[in-house]
Amino acid sequence: MRVLVADDDDVSLEMVAGLLEQFGYDVATARDGLEAWNLVRTGQFRLVISDWEMPEMSGLELCRQIRQRQAGGYVYVIILTARAGTNNIVEGLSSGADDFLTKPVHPQELAVRLRTGERILALESRDVIIFALARLAESRDRETGAHLERIREYSKILAEHLAAQEGFTEQIDGEYVEMIYLTSPLHDIGKVGVPDSILLKPGKLTENEFRVMQQHTVIGGETLDAVARLHPEGGFLSMARDIAWSHHEKFDGTGYPRRLRGSGIPLCGRIVALADVYDALTTRRVYKPPFPHDKARQIVIDGAGVHFDPHMVQAFLANEDRFVEIQKKYESGGIGPPPFEVLPAEAAVPV
Repeated sequence: MRVLVADDDDVSLEMVAGLLEQFGYDVATARDGLEAWNLVRTGQFRLVISDWEMPEMSGLELCRQIRQRQAGGYVYVIILTARAGTNNIVEGLSSGADDFLTKPVHPQELAVRLRTGERILALESRDVIIFALARLAESRDRETGAHLERIREYSKILAEHLAAQEGFTEQIDGEYVEMIYLTSPLHDIGKVGVPDSILLKPGKLTENEFRVMQQHTVIGGETLDAVARLHPEGGFLSMARDIAWSHHEKFDGTGYPRRLRGSGIPLCGRIVALADVYDALTTRRVYKPPFPHDKARQIVIDGAGVHFDPHMVQAFLANEDRFVEIQKKYESGGIGPPPFEVLPAEAAVPV
C-alpha cells in the first residue's frame, strides 16, 4: 500500500518516511498541503499522514478537501501534531481526520495506527468486492436482488440461533454471523461460467446439461479460492469460497460436487444449503408456483439427516416465524431461475 506523508519540516518528514519504508510501505512525500492535495488527486493513495500546520494548505484544510472529493475509495488520514487538548481533537475530527499522532512520533505507535487504518480500508474493500461479485452472478440469472436479500437474512437467522446452541458456541460468534450475512449472496457466483443455453433454459435439463450446471459450484469455489490464497488476511474470502463450493452438498453424502457428508461439509455451507432451498420452495419458478410456508416446512423437515444437517432444521423450526416475515418482506413477483434438478413429489428445487 502506498502512503503519502506531508510535512514542511524536513527532519520530521524524513524520519516518518524512513520508518514507513522500514515497515515495508511504498512512500511518497510532500512539503506543503497543496502539493499533498495534488498527489491525493492522482488516486494513488489511500493512507495519508499529514502535519497539522503547513504552508499553502494546512493539514485540516487538506482533510476537508479529501472529504469533499468525489473519490472511488475512502482515504484514511492521520494528522501529526504537537497540539493537545479536547478542543484540538474535536476540531481535527470535525475536519475529517481519522486519527492523530503526537510529535515526536514513536515508531511502534505509528505502526499500530497504520495497521488500524489498513483494517478499516480492508473492510471497505471487502464490502465492495462482495457486492460487485454478487451483482455479477445476478446479472447472468433471472433471480432478483430480493433473492440475495432473503438468502443473507435466512442465513443470518440460522447462524444467530446456532451461536447459542451447545456444540456451536466455539464456532459461531458475532463476527461469524456478520460474515455469513455478507458472503452468502456469493453462493452462486460460479454461474458466470455456465453457458446461457443451459443457465437460462426454461425446461428440465438433460443429464449432460445438469452435469454442466453442477460445475457452477466448482467454478465459484476455485475462483474464490484463488483470490483467498492471494489475500489470506481476508477471512471473508475463505468463507465465500466454502459456501460456493459446498451449498449443494447433502448431509447424507449424495450432493455435489465432492459428495461430502455430515460435518465434513463446512458449517457455512450447511447453513446456506437450507436457506437456499427454503427460498426456492417459497418463490415462483418457471416450473412451479410458490409453495406456501407449511408445504415448504414439511419438505425441510423430511430432509433432516438426508439433505440437511438436523441441527439446521431445528434452528429453522425454532425461527420459522422469522423466515415467514423475511419471505413476505422481500417478496417479489419475479420468476426465479430454471430448475437444476427435478425431485419427486413436485418438490422441485435447485439442488
